[in-house]
Amino acid sequence: MRAFHRDEDGTISLLAVFSLLLLTMLLGMVMNVGRQVDRKVRMQNAADAAAYSSGVMLARGMNSLAFTNHLLCDVFALTAYMREARDRDSQSLTPEVLAAWEAMAPWLAASPFPKFAALGNAIPQKVPLEAAMVDSFSEWSAVSSAMILPALEEILAQELIPKYQRALVQSLPQLAQMTAAEMARQHGLLDGGRGELRAMLWRTTLAPVGFTDDGPTGWVTRTLPVVDPMGDAPAGAVGYFSIATRQRHDLSHQYLDAWNNETLRAFDAEGQMSQFANFWRGITCGKLDHLLNVEYPNRNLLFVIRTPIEQIVDRQDHLEREFTWLAIAYRRPLRQTLPGLYHNPLIADDLAYAQVSLFIPRPRLVQYLPELPPPGGLYGGVPGDSGPPPAPGAAAPSLGDQRQIWWVRWEDRSRAWDLLNQNWTVQLCPATTANLGELLSTPPPGLGEVRVPNLRDFAPWELQQVNMH
Repeated sequence: MRAFHRDEDGTISLLAVFSLLLLTMLLGMVMNVGRQVDRKVRMQNAADAAAYSSGVMLARGMNSLAFTNHLLCDVFALTAYMREARDRDSQSLTPEVLAAWEAMAPWLAASPFPKFAALGNAIPQKVPLEAAMVDSFSEWSAVSSAMILPALEEILAQELIPKYQRALVQSLPQLAQMTAAEMARQHGLLDGGRGELRAMLWRTTLAPVGFTDDGPTGWVTRTLPVVDPMGDAPAGAVGYFSIATRQRHDLSHQYLDAWNNETLRAFDAEGQMSQFANFWRGITCGKLDHLLNVEYPNRNLLFVIRTPIEQIVDRQDHLEREFTWLAIAYRRPLRQTLPGLYHNPLIADDLAYAQVSLFIPRPRLVQYLPELPPPGGLYGGVPGDSGPPPAPGAAAPSLGDQRQIWWVRWEDRSRAWDLLNQNWTVQLCPATTANLGELLSTPPPGLGEVRVPNLRDFAPWELQQVNMH
């Protein structure tokens, strides 16, 4: 016993035991930190994917509404065009004009001025040709009208396009919410299924997307910032009806002008004596105004933006309330390695969030090549059948050396903040909404039991200190 305190046998074994214990504790700490960092990165990726994918869904909805607004105006324009093709009012006016030219031909031919004499001799040859042009075009367009006009009038009579738009506005928030949930679920499967990963898409007004779109005042709080001037009855009292009718009138006439300019090229270039093109343009314009103002003054209206940009006082607050959403991913806390030694002090579920904004991008400078004229020239014709095809084997016209010259121009893109613009897009942005703490502290409906933290008193900049987003 006296020599026991001097005995050094087994010292290494004791040191090894304590070293292994210490290394085991250190390994558990490193594993916990690594797993938590990996989990946070994966959850942030899931939140980013949920926010962006659901935002893309909403942007596509806005572009679909804009496209169908254009389609509705195009249907109005084509209906007016095809009604004139059916009625042939312009054709009935041209014989009198051509007869007047024939009556003037002898007087012009007897003129002592060579220019007028040549004109008088040419009129008898030109008048039959222009009469044949008018008759051929009228027959051609009447056949097309018989096939196309019934479908166009049925579209307007049944209000098929507004019905589709209303269904789109009603279903899109649920689709965006389902997209966010599915993106979170798919990301949860990528890490071996370490607990179910769920997500909810929120508006910055503390309302989940799709949960406030119903009811008599749903148009005020719906996810998409749009208004149906007819379906949302109270909306007409705040000027949306006049905006919709004005936009419909301007765009329908724009489409009608485009159709007329495209299909009457031959008359504008070679058949001006008959005045058929001017008669056609005036009569189709009158038929379009009758459609818009008499037949459908309160139906088939365009969807419009909920708050026109010119009426906004605080644009930053408006953009945050109407065009910004926040996706939050939720997951049960990770079970600690060596749970008897290490304990997670947080009782709330793990969270990650991402913010997405809907906007109209500015035009960019782009390079382009000059466009080639179509083979065979421009002949005009009726909608859907505008000119003869090029002859088999015909070579396309060339611009020579200009084909290799690149030009720089601004993109042909509208910057108008309305539902006639089909360039809506989204981007992820820093989560700076003033209600961030409140959103993170609100239990998500429909996701089962979710334990949320109490962050209501935290400012957004304070949350950025503890979050890697």
